Amino acid sequence: MTETRPFWTDEPPPDPWELPPDPLDGPGIQDAGAPHPHGERHAPQPTSTASRTAHRGGDGLQDEALVILRDLTGRADADFHQGQFEAIEALVAHHRRALVVQRTGWGKSAVYFIAALLQRRAGAGPALIVSPLLALMRDQVAAAERAGVRAAAINSANATEWREIEQLLGEDAVDVLFVSPERLVNPRFREEQLPHLISAMGLLVIDEAHCISDWGHDFRPDYRRIRTLIGELGDEVPILATTATANERVVEDVAEQMGTGGHEVFTLRGPLARTSLRLGVLDLSTTWRRLAWLSEHLDALPGSGIIYTLTVSAAEDTAMLLSKSGHSVRAYTGRTDAAERVEAEEALKSNEVKALVATSALGMGFDKPDLGFVVHLGAPSSPVAYYQQVGRAGRATDNADVLLLPGPEDRDIWHFFATNAMPTQARADSVLSALTDTSRPLSTPALEARVDLKRGQLELLLKVLAVEGAVKYVQGGWTATGEPWTYDKPRYDRIAAARVAEQDAMLTYERGESCRMAFLTSELDDPHSAPCGRCDVCTEAWYPIDVTVETGRSAQAELDRVGVPLAPRALWPNGLDRLGVTSQGKAVKGKLPDGERVLEGRAVARLTDLGWGGTLRDLLATDEDGRPLDAELPPPLARACLRVLKEWKWDKRPAAVAWVPSLTRPRLVESVANGIAAAGRLTNLGPLQLSPRAEELTRYTNSAYRVRDVWDRFLVPDAMVAALQMLDGPVLLIDDVVDSRWTMTVAGRLLRRAGADAVLPFALAAVG
Repeated sequence: MTETRPFWTDEPPPDPWELPPDPLDGPGIQDAGAPHPHGERHAPQPTSTASRTAHRGGDGLQDEALVILRDLTGRADADFHQGQFEAIEALVAHHRRALVVQRTGWGKSAVYFIAALLQRRAGAGPALIVSPLLALMRDQVAAAERAGVRAAAINSANATEWREIEQLLGEDAVDVLFVSPERLVNPRFREEQLPHLISAMGLLVIDEAHCISDWGHDFRPDYRRIRTLIGELGDEVPILATTATANERVVEDVAEQMGTGGHEVFTLRGPLARTSLRLGVLDLSTTWRRLAWLSEHLDALPGSGIIYTLTVSAAEDTAMLLSKSGHSVRAYTGRTDAAERVEAEEALKSNEVKALVATSALGMGFDKPDLGFVVHLGAPSSPVAYYQQVGRAGRATDNADVLLLPGPEDRDIWHFFATNAMPTQARADSVLSALTDTSRPLSTPALEARVDLKRGQLELLLKVLAVEGAVKYVQGGWTATGEPWTYDKPRYDRIAAARVAEQDAMLTYERGESCRMAFLTSELDDPHSAPCGRCDVCTEAWYPIDVTVETGRSAQAELDRVGVPLAPRALWPNGLDRLGVTSQGKAVKGKLPDGERVLEGRAVARLTDLGWGGTLRDLLATDEDGRPLDAELPPPLARACLRVLKEWKWDKRPAAVAWVPSLTRPRLVESVANGIAAAGRLTNLGPLQLSPRAEELTRYTNSAYRVRDVWDRFLVPDAMVAALQMLDGPVLLIDDVVDSRWTMTVAGRLLRRAGADAVLPFALAAVG
C-alpha cells in the first residue's frame, strides 16, 4: 500500500520565517574615482506634519551622518553610495515613508542604522527593525554598537535575554530593537511591549520588505501584520522598507501598504546588476554527470563558496561524495544541529572548507562578503529567488563565479511548492470549524489532532488566517475571532498563476536566449538592465564542460549505494481518542508496548536520493490522468533489493515474508514480496487482508489521522495466524513506499499480536 506524500517535502527548516540577510558589508564605501551608480529616486519634499524632532537638512545633517558611517564601517575614507544619504535625509529631515530597492551589498542596513541614531540624537524614541534575519541579528547588533548605536534583539534564539532587554527598553537605553515578525504575533509582546514602542518609536524599519507582498518570491504571512502596525503609528514617525528583490508589482504592493493613511511613499530604486558575478548554465542531463563535474572541477572555482541543492538528501549525498573525492566540504541543511550550523558557517567564513553543500537553510542570515562562487545543483523556482541566492557571492570581490546545473526533477519540486503555498477552502474551513467548536484556545499540536493537516501546512494556514482576522493567537493557543471570513479564490488563483509564470521564466533563463544578468534584473523590472559582457551568453562558456571517464565511474559507483534505515515508531501521536482510535475499549496513547513494536527496517533508497531516487520516482510515477502506474518490479531494482537484504546486519535472519496490500500498485508490491521470498527461500505468508471499506489513503494526512486511517484497515488472515505459530524468526513486512511509518507500525503491530517473534519493515522507497 502506497503512502503518497510528495517525495520532495523533506526539508524542515528550524525557523520557516527566516530569510537570507541584507549584509552590512561595505555600506557606503566608494572606491576612489569610481562613479556612483545612477539610481532612480524621487527628491523628498518637506512635510508640514508636527514631529518630535526638529527638521534638519543640508550639509550639517550630511556631515553628521558621514561621521556615523565612518564609525560604522571602520573606514576613514568611507563615503555614501548614490542614494544612501537621500534616503537618510528623507527619513530624518522630512519624516517620510521610504521604500529602498537596491542590490545586495549596496548598504541598506547602513541607512537605517544612521537614520536611527540621528533620530535618537534629536530626541526620538528607539527604532524598531522588523527583520527575519535571525542568524544575522547578532552581527548587526555588534556592527551597530561600533557606531555608538545601542542595539538589542528579541527573537526565538535569545529568549534568556528578553527580561534584560525589556528592562533596558524601560530605561530608554536601547536605540535600535530588532524583532522577528513572529514577535508581532506573540500575545505578551503585543500587549506589554508593542504599545510602549509605538508610543515612543522614532523609526520603523521593514527589512526584506518583499515579504509583505503576496507577489513577493518569499511571502511571509506574519509580515502582513506590519500594515496594521503602520496604521497605528503617528504621522511623525518615519518608515523605511528595504529589499533587493522586488519587481514593479511587488514595489507597488508594498508602497500601497506603506501608504496607509494617505501618505506618499518616497521610492529609491537603483540598478540591480552585480558586476562582480560571472553567470553560466551547464546542463549535464544526468545526476551522475553533475556530481562528477563537481568532483572534478570544484577546486578550480575561486575561493570558497556554496553548493545549493533542492533537498536535504541531495545535500547530504553530494557532501559525502565530494568528501570521499578529497574535497573539504560540509553538509548544511534543515536537519543540521544548530551548534553544527554555527560551526559550519564559521568554517566557511574563515575559508577552512572549500564549500558548504546546502539547502536554502543557509540563506538564513549567512554573510560572507568574499564568497567566491555559488553553484546550484537544481534550480530555484523563479529568477527572483535565484538572483537573491546568487547574491551571496562577490560582494567584496571583483570576481565571483555563479553556475547553475539544472536537474530533471526541478519542475516537479516547483509544482509542489507552488500549489501548496496558499490555503485551500477545505483546509481553512476545517481549521475554523475546529476552533469554533471549542470554548478554549487550542495549541498547534492540539489543533493538529483535530484537522487533517501536517504541522507545516497547519502553521502556515494559521498565520494566513490570523493576518486576515479570522483567528488570533492568545495565551494558551489559537482561537477563532468570530469575524466573517471569505476564501478569496480569485486572489489565490492569480498568485498561483504568477508562480507558474515565474517557473516558465526560470526555464527561459536556463535556455540562455539573452544575457543572463540582464535577464535576471529585467525580471526585477530594473530599468537599468543591460548586457553584462561577462556571462556565458555574452561571451562564451567560461567553465569546463567535460568529465573524465574515471571520475564519471566513481560518481556512478557512489550513487549506486542502497539501504536506508527506517527507524521504528515508539510513541503514539496525541489525539487518537478524539478520532475514535481505541484498543479493547481503551484509549491508544503513550508508548507502544515492546511486544507490539516493529524493529528497525530498510528501504532501498529515498525518493530524493541522487542515485536510485530517480529510478524510484519513475517507477512510482502516474499517467497523464494522475493514476499510479503499476507493473512488476524491474530487474535492476530487484537486484538492488537483494543487495539491501545481503548488507542488512540483523540480529536474526527473517524466516518469512508478508506484505501490505495496495490499492494503487498491487502488482508491484506482490512482485517484490514474491521475489524476495523465492530468492531467500523464506516462507511466503501472503498479504494481510484489506478491509472491504478501505479506500486510497489521502495525500496530506498528519500522524494522528494516518493512524486513524490505517487502524482498522488490515486483518491477519486465519491461515497466516496459524503459520506464524510455526515460525522461528522475524517476518519481513513489504511495502512500496514508506512515508510516516504509521502503516508499517500498525500492520507490524497486528503481526506481533498474532504471534510473530519480530517484524522487519522493508520498502522500495522512503520519503524524507
